[in-house]
Amino acid sequence: MAKVFGHIEGHPVGSHYQRRRELSEAGVHAPLMSGIHGNSSEGADSIVVSGGYRDDEDYGDVIIYTGHGGQENKRQVRDQNIDDPGNAGLVRSELEGNLIRVIRGAKGDPEYSPESGFRYDGLFRVESHHSKLGADGYRIWQFRLVAADSEGRDEVEVQPFHGDEGVHGPVPRQSVTIQRTVRKSAVTQLVKRLHKGHCQMCSQILQVPGGSFYSEGAHIQAIGHPYHGPDVPENILCLCPNCHVLFDCGARYLTDDLRIVDGLTHQEIGALRTHQKHRIDARFVCHHRGRWVAVD
Repeated sequence: MAKVFGHIEGHPVGSHYQRRRELSEAGVHAPLMSGIHGNSSEGADSIVVSGGYRDDEDYGDVIIYTGHGGQENKRQVRDQNIDDPGNAGLVRSELEGNLIRVIRGAKGDPEYSPESGFRYDGLFRVESHHSKLGADGYRIWQFRLVAADSEGRDEVEVQPFHGDEGVHGPVPRQSVTIQRTVRKSAVTQLVKRLHKGHCQMCSQILQVPGGSFYSEGAHIQAIGHPYHGPDVPENILCLCPNCHVLFDCGARYLTDDLRIVDGLTHQEIGALRTHQKHRIDARFVCHHRGRWVAVD
């Protein structure tokens, strides 16, 4: 079944279903068995949270969702693979900003789950992902999902054009919702000033009109649950947008002596650009590396 991102017409938030087949027939969640509907090329559009994995954490507006694979008889018996279609689909939706339909089942956390059957609980955004050793001792992949309606969102209403919409008229417009998370930190600005906008990984500097330079502050140990990294200079890198995405997704990580490692080949590819007034704490580096590979 083709992916449909967003709400399904006729199935508002709070809709209840007794069986998985009803979810599938409604198009709310297509698979009859899998908890994730997605793949690496299109992304994921829905998940079911129903107590299938011991490491899931449900906080209502925030869900730490365990990926697919490696289970037998509801016990983890081998490592999960990020390239599994469902897991890769969630990564794709994180990168593309797709919203995911979340369905909770009766076997999930009692505080947030229906007493029976399944309930559609609205749209969530995939904020980040990481790996760790799960409760059964095998490496699992987890995804932090945040309820879309619990975030600050910019909603821009644009009136459609009602005149001649031929080749000489304006392009018709429609209402859109823009989602963004913006962190402004004096600490981040300090780090960026020290490096004068140069990316610490590729040394690129992006100049924009007006004589300004653009760079991004990347927290090494991510802030917020479940990472809880601090907003301090020792935990921030100055990166270009490309390297920031690669770093956040595990395609780049650092050794304790600040060598840059390719997350796909696990080969060293260079050294981090440093500044004598900007110390990087190895504890944060180790924490970030541990999200993607086993650490000593």
